[in-house]
Amino acid sequence: MAALKVTFVQIDGGEKVVEVSAGETLMEAGRNAGVDGILGDCGGSCSCATCHVYVDAQWRDKVGAPDEVEASTLDMGSSVAREDSRLCCQVIMRAELDGLRVTVAPSD
Repeated sequence: MAALKVTFVQIDGGEKVVEVSAGETLMEAGRNAGVDGILGDCGGSCSCATCHVYVDAQWRDKVGAPDEVEASTLDMGSSVAREDSRLCCQVIMRAELDGLRVTVAPSD
């Protein structure tokens, strides 16, 4: 399968288009590509909110809502959480997410 593409809008407003393999988390893709603001300090265990992104409106239904654990981590770990927030360590790339666009959330 061909690589999937994701656009990260970085904190400075610059865009970085990243190629991602199906099954890879959005956090892994962002860290590997050096996306500013995607730290993933907890290694993807959904416990730190250092990979917080906002999902563009047109993609929210396909990406889905955070589960209870992720929502709790967002509530505790970020004062900038919004309705479109996701921890990108919890977003696993799949074919229907090809072209996904997310904005890196500012750090607290």
